[in-house]
Amino acid sequence: MAPLISVIIPAWNEEARLPETLKALDTYRMTRPQIAGISCKFEFIVVDDGSTDGTCKAALPWVDLVLRMPKNQGKGAAIHAGAKAAAGEICVFLDADLGGSAMNFPLLIEPLLRGEADMTIAELPRAVKPGGLGLVKKLAKHGVLALTGLSAAAPLSGQRAVRREILQRSGRSFPGFGVEVGILIDAIKLGYRIQELQIPFTHRETGRAWRDWLHRGKQFYAISRTLWQCWRRPVC
Repeated sequence: MAPLISVIIPAWNEEARLPETLKALDTYRMTRPQIAGISCKFEFIVVDDGSTDGTCKAALPWVDLVLRMPKNQGKGAAIHAGAKAAAGEICVFLDADLGGSAMNFPLLIEPLLRGEADMTIAELPRAVKPGGLGLVKKLAKHGVLALTGLSAAAPLSGQRAVRREILQRSGRSFPGFGVEVGILIDAIKLGYRIQELQIPFTHRETGRAWRDWLHRGKQFYAISRTLWQCWRRPVC
């Protein structure tokens, strides 16, 4: 039987960028329904995290399901809701602003279908424009290393594929932008195999405007909470 792949995209006010991302996914589904030589079925799920623009309307023509959060609850809650609604044995999480580069999503899935990994994480190309000071990434890397012993290259990447059983065994959600770090730590603690891959995804880059620093501040706070949660209440 062809495996079902659930592609879950959390989105907040992504009316402008989301359609191009979804069009790339739909094009792959319609033209190349195989990954690593294995026929697959796909379901596409967008979680509209309390958007105030037309994100929901923009998603409807392309996806199988749109979940609408009553208010903005953060990325962690959106991913948890999407995973709970998904039916696939493999869940793929992608950011809403990947555009045409979303066509590369099968590269995340191949190692799982070949039995080489239980979770894959995309390491994106180096940013073009100057961003932050690297404090958020350092916090995530050092936190994952301290709690698991794994030196992760891209612990914050929102582009990843994971066997559904990992999410079920973890059985918990993580706050906001700490969700990727939390899922990674739990997967390692539970003994699953992690593989990081260099994949040419491209998305909107943050700069050094005040809103970008505010975004990084929210990330730092959420990841700190997640690391504390994983330290105080380890999954096993």
